[in-house]
Amino acid sequence: MADVTTLPRSRALTRSDLETMPDDGHRYELIDGALLVTPAPVTKHQRAAMRLGVQLHTSCPPGLEVFAAPFDVVLADDTVLQPDLLVARVSDLHAANLPAPPLLAIEILSPSTRCIDLLLKRARFEAAGCRSYWVIDPDEPSITAWELSDGTYVEAGRARGQETLTLELPYAVTICPADLVG
Repeated sequence: MADVTTLPRSRALTRSDLETMPDDGHRYELIDGALLVTPAPVTKHQRAAMRLGVQLHTSCPPGLEVFAAPFDVVLADDTVLQPDLLVARVSDLHAANLPAPPLLAIEILSPSTRCIDLLLKRARFEAAGCRSYWVIDPDEPSITAWELSDGTYVEAGRARGQETLTLELPYAVTICPADLVG
């Protein structure tokens, strides 16, 4: 008889519980001990993530590194997130994860994750001190970027379609949303 993974019903989940999740193509994350399970992203989402990841990698300075999901960002024992893309200091990395807030977390919106990305994840990265948080909407297409100021995210810029947006944190990059999906 095969082993069956079950979830505890009387306590919040932790990082160690994530290790028991199946390797089935879903993304497993924790926010305050609650399990979030999302399906594999669709083509437009993957295209935007890959193109933006390549652009970020190309201009990434020494001492920083770009990662794509799935890659765990451990904000607390009960909060482990996997942004679609992130930029972190090499010195902050461990062999299996990033046990600190990244310098930049990026989410690419999907119908199933839109509210989670815009509200829950944004709030957790803000509270953890992640300096920059970007959201890409591949359907519009658009980018909205926030930067941390006195512990609170303030909008750093926004661009739609063929418009370009130049951001300076965590390093200078210019993005055209239409180029990410077209």
